[in-house]
Amino acid sequence: MDILITEDLQSPAIDALAGKFSVVREPLLWKDAAKLKAALADARTVMVRNQTQLTADLLAAAPKLLGIGRVGVGLDNIDLPTANARGIVVIAPLEANAVSVAELTLALLLALARKIPQADRSTKAGGWDRRGCTGIELAGKTLAICGFGRIGKLVAVRAAAFGMRLVVSDPFVKPGDATLAQTGATLCAKLDDALAQADFVTTHSPLTQETKRMFNERTFAVMKRGAFFINTSRGGVVDEAALLAALQSGHLGGAGLDVREVEPPKERTAFETMDNVILLPHVGAFTVEAQTRTFEAVASDLSRLLQGQPAVNFVNFASPKRL
Repeated sequence: MDILITEDLQSPAIDALAGKFSVVREPLLWKDAAKLKAALADARTVMVRNQTQLTADLLAAAPKLLGIGRVGVGLDNIDLPTANARGIVVIAPLEANAVSVAELTLALLLALARKIPQADRSTKAGGWDRRGCTGIELAGKTLAICGFGRIGKLVAVRAAAFGMRLVVSDPFVKPGDATLAQTGATLCAKLDDALAQADFVTTHSPLTQETKRMFNERTFAVMKRGAFFINTSRGGVVDEAALLAALQSGHLGGAGLDVREVEPPKERTAFETMDNVILLPHVGAFTVEAQTRTFEAVASDLSRLLQGQPAVNFVNFASPKRL
């Protein structure tokens, strides 16, 4: 087969591929590792989102595989070193959903600051609790941005427009960065320095061995009492038990979580009962515009690979490297 789709992915761009290539759609294949392994043995390319775990074992069982199309930006579900070693092109349109995720981050900032979910629930229940829904302004507050890549920089520009003071933590950013100058943001040498100043903290870090549970009991303790925490990156960068404890103790004022350690969560937790916690089902990239851009970019690059042309949105190399 030319293209194996292992999750429930729907797009006109996929329909167009089916008119040109042999496309096999198995929406639940990601749940069955044995069946996935068997299907990959005959696949020339594969399209996944974030549920399919393309491990070293699975990639080794795919001798015909030219490329992996990742519908999204996170690569923690793909064994990139093995893909590199086997000459498999990994495609991910890294710019496609940045605006959408940045806008959702600002939406969570505003919703937490103005208690919008609480006000909505109270009013729909027949209440008119204006005093209980008293919020705070973003203007003049300090926002710590942890991870200053594409999304972090877009958040900075938008937060600066609200009059927020910005502090940044990112080991890969240099003091002369143009967006730092544009937004007046201060680059902090250590994560703790940024956290200690912040009224709001937002993280935009990829999930790596270095960032796994970087927000934990110790780092939450560094944050100001009453500060708000927002995560639209990856659930694995947060120790959820530590976050819950910090919220329950009152040390943190609230949290907005678009992502979780396990998605979807296997069981309900106290997060679901807390008025000051906003939970979303990983919808940062789920806008019409971002989904259109992402699917079109991935579909185009898979088509290019299958026709012997180099990919455009690659994260390792443009063309397959035969073993």
